[in-house]
Amino acid sequence: MEQKQRPDHHRPGPRPVPGPNRPTVLTGLRDFVDSIANTSPARLAFTVFVFVILLFTGLLSLPASSASGEATPLHQAMFTAVSSVCVTGLTVVSTATHWSFFGQLVILIGIFVGGLGTLTLASLLALMVSKRLGVRGKLIAQEAMNNAGRLGEVGTLLRIVIVTSVVIEAALALALIPRFMLLGEPFWQSVWHGVFYSISSFNNAGFTPHSDGIVPYETDLWILIPLMLGVFLGSLGFPVVMVLQQNGLNWKKWNLHTKLTIQVSFILLLAGTVLWALMEWDNVRTIGTMPAGEKVVHSLFASVMTRSGGFNLVDQNQLEPTTMLLTDALMFAGGGSASTAGGIKVTTIAVMFLAIVAEARGDADVKVYGRTIPQGTMRVAISVIVAGATLVSVAAFLLLSISGASLDRVLFETISAFATVGLSTNLSAELPPSGVYVLTALMFAGRLGTVTLAAGLALRQRSQLFHYPEERPIIG
Repeated sequence: MEQKQRPDHHRPGPRPVPGPNRPTVLTGLRDFVDSIANTSPARLAFTVFVFVILLFTGLLSLPASSASGEATPLHQAMFTAVSSVCVTGLTVVSTATHWSFFGQLVILIGIFVGGLGTLTLASLLALMVSKRLGVRGKLIAQEAMNNAGRLGEVGTLLRIVIVTSVVIEAALALALIPRFMLLGEPFWQSVWHGVFYSISSFNNAGFTPHSDGIVPYETDLWILIPLMLGVFLGSLGFPVVMVLQQNGLNWKKWNLHTKLTIQVSFILLLAGTVLWALMEWDNVRTIGTMPAGEKVVHSLFASVMTRSGGFNLVDQNQLEPTTMLLTDALMFAGGGSASTAGGIKVTTIAVMFLAIVAEARGDADVKVYGRTIPQGTMRVAISVIVAGATLVSVAAFLLLSISGASLDRVLFETISAFATVGLSTNLSAELPPSGVYVLTALMFAGRLGTVTLAAGLALRQRSQLFHYPEERPIIG
């Protein structure tokens, strides 16, 4: 009797499992993120970035995003979405006049999200969806922050990255809002402009909500200084900012990455200021007719913005050819690793310079500040430089054939897109859709490609059970 009653209730054991169908979507998403993060964190970064760009492209394509109430063409919406998420600042339509308030808000959110970085963004998504990163996810997050802290502290460090961004951007906004109010703007408009410029500057984006940019404020230090500070702090990178928070200005407690980043950044800042001033001092089309004090301010501002900020006080088409070449070099150099800046990064330049010095001296090891730089780090640096130069060369070749513009303008625009700088000779707005897509792909590759390549190479070092005999080819 008892055996006949039990089977009906307990034999179909799996029956209660399919009952709760509601969590299956979240469970599937969690399993998908876990599978990608645990097998290939770099692939997770790529996937997340593509998803974010497609999302913002769709939002900017909506009629509500444009001031005219009409849908924005796909190539323009995608270019703007990539430019904002990749914190570049290049535009094919006017940010102030083409986009509505909603469209500008979408751009601003894209700048903030993109400024966190692809690897950080991927790690945060894995942390939010699956409530854990896993070993591989923690490794890629740790690599994104240049191994700042132990593996178990990665979740805390990710939160510090967001808090640091918000605090710095809030401080910049509080400095800018009163100035806009004193200049006669209504309160809420001043708040909007202050917040917009603070996020745009710290994330090295270069977008402006004014149709004439910041040219009307070219002598207003109350606005120029916060913009320069925001861009410079953002270009240092989150690992450096966290070291400065923990150790202040105590040089002895800084790690090697912080020392190299700050030292090379200041060298490039000083060299860029001096060289830009020397080349443009007598150029009447730019700063030639200004007083000496304003010339110095313009030179310093240009040096800060050239390496990734993207704000400009003079027409880039009016620069001397030598100044354009200097700008190309500084844009290609970029800022610090794991920062909101682009380029090949200043630590890459430092490592290659130290390797050249060591080779010239005949040293077997590359040494600096009592530390030896591993051979693997130098291989990654070489890979980043070669990959960057290749991307710029291919894109410049395509744009030359598409646009028919001069080489100096094409090279300037190409490097600006790759290094996510945003300075422009207005070539982006003159290109047909095919050229716009080329620059779109280049901005995406410049923001994602070299960083992912560096992280992938660093995580793919494998031990070998054998070693071939060494033979040195002739170099040079």
